[in-house]
Amino acid sequence: MFDEFKNAFNRYNNAHVQLIIINVVVFLALGILYVVAKISQTQPIFQIVYDQFTLPSVLSEFVTKPWTLITYAFAHHFSYEFNEVGISHIFFNLLVFYWFAKLFVEYLGSDKLIAVYILGGLSGGALYLLLYNTVPFFIQQPSLLVGSSAAVYAVVTAAATLLPEYTFFLLFIGPIRIKYIAAFYIAISFLLSVGSNAGGNIAHLGGALIGFIYIKQLQAGSNWGGWITATLDWIKGLFKPRLKVKVSYRNEDTSSFKNAKPKGSSISQAEIDAILDKISDGGYESLTKEEKDKLFNASKKQ
Repeated sequence: MFDEFKNAFNRYNNAHVQLIIINVVVFLALGILYVVAKISQTQPIFQIVYDQFTLPSVLSEFVTKPWTLITYAFAHHFSYEFNEVGISHIFFNLLVFYWFAKLFVEYLGSDKLIAVYILGGLSGGALYLLLYNTVPFFIQQPSLLVGSSAAVYAVVTAAATLLPEYTFFLLFIGPIRIKYIAAFYIAISFLLSVGSNAGGNIAHLGGALIGFIYIKQLQAGSNWGGWITATLDWIKGLFKPRLKVKVSYRNEDTSSFKNAKPKGSSISQAEIDAILDKISDGGYESLTKEEKDKLFNASKKQ
């Protein structure tokens, strides 16, 4: 299982599966901690850890742990009785996410999916904080926000904005265009925004809004998630040393290493650099057979 999870993070354009794995791992880790805390009667320890994944509506509490604006979108509701409520929360969130994220990745790739997911979480959390600190109706009902729903709504709405006529075949319902699925989810969240889970539904609307705006801006030539991709690439670069392939040449009378080509080979240093960059972005499995052969032949040259 560990090898399969590891391979999931090495596959090209596999962010939808990677995000699901992260959500499940966080949920199981909290579950294990809860069981241990319950048995050892140290529930306050579990609560301290769980609080790092819940976004408080009270602004004075939020400023003491601002990271929860991101971490809440990677955790899910955890019932103290561990009943079906907590389990169904993560199950249905990730099921819907898988359908729409897989479609999204096919057209726009993993980097943009991750960007939309994070933007959805940030936007949903921001709208939640805004309304719960400015509107009297919500101020009187302080709450905590947890779950990937806002991020999922961002992906659902983004996919429906990008491909509104795309059709899913739903069990017991039949073919239905995804723009109607997204519209249904948004309408339900709006109607429930004054209910018992008002905070969660407000976050859904915030996520849906950024998903729509993201695609419209992308179609206009502006990538609102570019800073997220650049930041994650920088972080990955800190932990992923660049693979170096030493290539030397024989019988070549040239002072320029970069422009030289190994005897009997058509690969240049520029091509090698491009292949190494592709490995850095998507892993070795993202290479084509031709690129793998070129890299292998270049590494044999002395």
